[in-house]
Amino acid sequence: MPQHLDPRLLRAFLAVAEELHFTRAATRLYVAQQALSRDVRRLERELGAELFVRTTRQVTLTADGERLVPYARRVLEAQDALLAVFGQARPLLVDLNSPGLGTGRRVLHRARELAPGHELMARYESGLTGAAGEMIAGRLDASFGRFAGLAPALRSQLDHQPVRLEPMAVVLPEGHRLASLEEVPLAALAGERVYVGAGNPRTQEWTDLGHRLFDGRGIEVAPAVPLAVGDEEFRRIMSKTGNPILAVVNFPAMPGTVLRPLVDPVPLSPVSLVWRKGLVHPGFDALRRAAARLSAEEGWLARPANGWIPAIDVDMLKTGN
Repeated sequence: MPQHLDPRLLRAFLAVAEELHFTRAATRLYVAQQALSRDVRRLERELGAELFVRTTRQVTLTADGERLVPYARRVLEAQDALLAVFGQARPLLVDLNSPGLGTGRRVLHRARELAPGHELMARYESGLTGAAGEMIAGRLDASFGRFAGLAPALRSQLDHQPVRLEPMAVVLPEGHRLASLEEVPLAALAGERVYVGAGNPRTQEWTDLGHRLFDGRGIEVAPAVPLAVGDEEFRRIMSKTGNPILAVVNFPAMPGTVLRPLVDPVPLSPVSLVWRKGLVHPGFDALRRAAARLSAEEGWLARPANGWIPAIDVDMLKTGN
């Protein structure tokens, strides 16, 4: 028998026990059905008992499943009561990477609407790799970014929920040869040096995405530049190099530049909500619900027919909670 049981596993079990339907239970918990099934199987392994009888037509509780229901309810009710007493001792700290990026900001604003009684505070760590270390150390609760781009040692200590596939773009100096185009075909960047954050230890997941996108297309990753802190310094350094910058379509405007979507194919930047494993906070459920609702309402995870994402990201999208 296990010495400790993750309450998340009991919550997954109870949702299925009450719905007797894995798809409805997954919708209720705002998780992927695959992740829910995985949690139920893990609980069955840890308890050494089969909890459900599954057929193609129905799901029913076994005798052991029936026996577990009241215990699971009592454990989760106790956890909810505990969080109600101590959950507001500190704010939930959420990294938005950069003040100008929209996905994380919109999710945070929606979460504040869903949980007005809890404090959700924005932080700006400038990159998921940098934020990952802060989350693992307990100095930050959640962040947004490309989960597949993190080192395996970091991913093993974190969980994620896919939120959006953001179309990518390129920032060009106004006088650049491609600036007059409404959209920039990826092949037109052949021969260019494009900045993707090389040398910045906090944004390694983004640099890795740039390398994967440019590989075999004749596009060179621009060399490292002095690490700029703040928008003004970043704009100053970039204006000196004159290199195009790989970005997303909602990247904030920069004086003296134009932002152009990339096409043929449309490269997509996978954005997940990321948090440290075992995170417990009364505002966190609201953050996850906000991410799931906005993603569904806006069709953020719809992949266009001509969309491109790396194979490793495709696999990671399937394993998100």
